[in-house]
Amino acid sequence: MTAAGPSVFLLMVNGQVESAQFPEYDDLYCKYCFVYGQDWAPTAGLEEGISQITSKSQDVRRALVWNFPIDVTFKSTNPYGWPQIVLSVYGPDVFGNDVVRGYGAVHVPFSPGRHKRTIPMFVPESTSKLQKFTSWFMGRRPEYTDPKVVAQGEGREEQPS
Repeated sequence: MTAAGPSVFLLMVNGQVESAQFPEYDDLYCKYCFVYGQDWAPTAGLEEGISQITSKSQDVRRALVWNFPIDVTFKSTNPYGWPQIVLSVYGPDVFGNDVVRGYGAVHVPFSPGRHKRTIPMFVPESTSKLQKFTSWFMGRRPEYTDPKVVAQGEGREEQPS
């Protein structure tokens, strides 16, 4: 009798980053990447990508439409560390430098089928008034060196007062 190896399951993610609402900005592009646990491994497709630059639509919504395709397959032996998609949106500032306009993350849906997700976006903020002034003066907003931190929970515990 031979010992059975660990059973594996596959998770296929097919979809798109359709559009965004950034009323105060135009000419934006987005990047995506996936964050997943140690037992997960990509087996097909791309686990990160970058879209084209898009301008606001001319209709009443004034949406930024990318219709940016995503197609990746993961394998795992257990659901711990279920994949999350992290989006980073960038665009030009008044000096023409690409700066971050928003970060957001959401878990890949747990059930099969068609799903639509709205991802709340945020930008990091400087911790001191001097840093805030310096970033405003230099035209460089704070941003993460690795956007995957958006999907991680470490360091987010509430500190006792």
